Amino acid sequence: MIDRDGFRPNVGIILCNGERRLFWGRRVGQNAWQFPQGGIQADETPREAMFRELEEEVGLVQRQVTVLGATRGWLRYRLPKRFIRRHCCGPTCIGQKQIWFMLRVDCGEDAFCLDHSPKPEFDAWRWVRYWSPLREVVYFKRRVYEQALIELQPLLYPELCGDRQARSPDGLTRQSQPTLQANLQANLQANLQASLQPNSPRAQPGPVEWAAAEPTGSGQIPLICRRR
Repeated sequence: MIDRDGFRPNVGIILCNGERRLFWGRRVGQNAWQFPQGGIQADETPREAMFRELEEEVGLVQRQVTVLGATRGWLRYRLPKRFIRRHCCGPTCIGQKQIWFMLRVDCGEDAFCLDHSPKPEFDAWRWVRYWSPLREVVYFKRRVYEQALIELQPLLYPELCGDRQARSPDGLTRQSQPTLQANLQANLQANLQASLQPNSPRAQPGPVEWAAAEPTGSGQIPLICRRR
């Protein structure tokens, strides 16, 4: 199912534990790490697709997690040209449009099962700090990860926001904290641009090294995600 602009509907899943660390999975047979994600079928809502993908890729079911929230709309990324497969008939997929969900894990780690489906997505996983995925995810997904993490961050760190979040009755965010998002966005972009300067030895589309800025109990907003 591809829309008229060439984007395939998809869901992304950010799983967190009680220590506010995030699930980070390694794709089968690759040195590539990412969050769980998957396509939305024609007869599914994004929420239904999310629970199906959660069970297929991580082995967890609805009763083992709590939905903390989701992005307000679609977040898009384009595939590099070498990954685009053009067909003589039917639409060409040029990328993904995603709804991202943040879930809290309410069960033990022994419930995780990466080979729950006949074709597993992951062969290993670990817990990581909140901003760590930005330095490891494949470059063409980095922007969408950045957008999702910025928008959903107040759900996991509500004490860092000056204003309360307005949420719908089902827990989904309706209004984000604009100042927090603007500050995080500016700092992330500054670090990304610095890493890609022509005179920099890191001037390539590879992962940017970030030092995760997380709460220390001071109640301050983590405005700096600095390069190591």
